[in-house]
Amino acid sequence: MINRNLNWSKYPKIYEINTWSWLNKLSEKYGHDINLENIPIDIIDKKLSKFDAVWTMGAWERSPIGREIAIQHEGLQEEYRKALRYFSTDDVVGSPYSIFYYHIDSHLGGTKGMESFRQDLEERGIRLILDYVPNHVAIDHMWTLEKSDVFISGTLQDLMTKPYEYFSIGGKVYAHGRDPNFLPWTDTVQINAFSEDARMKAINTLLSIAEQCDGVRCDMAMLVTNEIFSKTWSEKVSSTPEIDFWEEVIPNIKEKYPDFLFIAEVYWDMEWKLQQQGFDYCYDKTLYDRLKNDNAQKIISHLQAEWDYQTKLLRYIENHDEERAVNVFGEDASLAAATIIMTLPGAKLIFEGQMDGNEIKLPVQLGKSPIETPNSKISEFYDKLLNIIPHIEIDKTKWSICEVAPVNIEDSSFNSIISYVWEENQKEILVVVNYSINPAKAHIKIKGKKYGSSHWNFKDLITDEEYQYLGKDLDEHGLFIQLNPWKCHIFEVKRV
Repeated sequence: MINRNLNWSKYPKIYEINTWSWLNKLSEKYGHDINLENIPIDIIDKKLSKFDAVWTMGAWERSPIGREIAIQHEGLQEEYRKALRYFSTDDVVGSPYSIFYYHIDSHLGGTKGMESFRQDLEERGIRLILDYVPNHVAIDHMWTLEKSDVFISGTLQDLMTKPYEYFSIGGKVYAHGRDPNFLPWTDTVQINAFSEDARMKAINTLLSIAEQCDGVRCDMAMLVTNEIFSKTWSEKVSSTPEIDFWEEVIPNIKEKYPDFLFIAEVYWDMEWKLQQQGFDYCYDKTLYDRLKNDNAQKIISHLQAEWDYQTKLLRYIENHDEERAVNVFGEDASLAAATIIMTLPGAKLIFEGQMDGNEIKLPVQLGKSPIETPNSKISEFYDKLLNIIPHIEIDKTKWSICEVAPVNIEDSSFNSIISYVWEENQKEILVVVNYSINPAKAHIKIKGKKYGSSHWNFKDLITDEEYQYLGKDLDEHGLFIQLNPWKCHIFEVKRV
């Protein structure tokens, strides 16, 4: 019996799998066909049980026409060869974001298979997340056969002058789905986010999805907001609705499924706006970019935003859209970045293969992944990190950034130190990271903390090493830290 009353963790750890290629990999490993209905229990217990939720990316039925487009697309063929030196058309399954039908693909096990997988997850306290794409559907979706204003319509002139942006079907001309900054996705048709028919279809679709899972990751969620949609399609739509898309859609789902989780893939500094419109968590692309490109001080600046904003961000250094973290950051820096994202308030996202240090990015149109040898150093570090997280994921804990001071006035290396603390009663978890290519030294003080005359024990949860200090020395100078490049401490601090 499935327990539908599981409570979401305040700061959930989410594991994203590329469902199609993941099942193919398991089938090759076990020597027989594996789908969602017969996933080995030891895979769930060993690989998934340390997470609060699993996001089965790409589980919906994909477009047959979209698959043909993906096979013929010259640019994509180049990406396929980078991932699989020798790929066949059988390896190309089409884009998971060109959805033909919101029904679990029969190749993956269908609705029955997903229900079985969900039950196995929930018996272990793990939630299930699926995709939702608000901006577009596949060009051969059944909605194209209806007479309504669900889609953005075009003219014969549009079709003739902009053949890459428009297409015809059943004597009608429609626009392809698009992001205003890039070329259209030619395997999709653009939904009219201002259409009341389209909004009702969105609500009904999400109500159906909510019966099958515990939350959705909404693809490019900002595209259907009044602000962005009116700019993108101003020539094709009438007046802007008074109520924004998500402000109309999300409450209708939450009314029936109050614990159903909404995650927004969102960019362009629109995170706060979408949080206000009802999203539980929004992608923290700013943190990702700063971890990738900036120094510790700019990262700290971002972490000083309002608490209500911080707690509704989803932190990541890798997902199916981004390059592999070990390639972007380098091995050591990727572990420092992982330490940061996994110990901050907010949700955390880990992508399949990230914890093994995989280096090859798999195009989402492929259903087969290359074989890579796990990086034992990275795997062991993530295993330790995930074991540490329960120490700090306590709903009543207080989080704050620590004071970082120089050891002496000539040494500026303290600027490379990022430090913050989780506090609950007499227990603290202190995180210290040297986010730079150079060694760093600093004195760390927890704001408002008085150690007094007691002795204090600092246990590093990564190395299991323990250090003891006099409270009066800590009050006077702070905790002395000396770290090599990209190294970190996660201390459990207790009065002796």
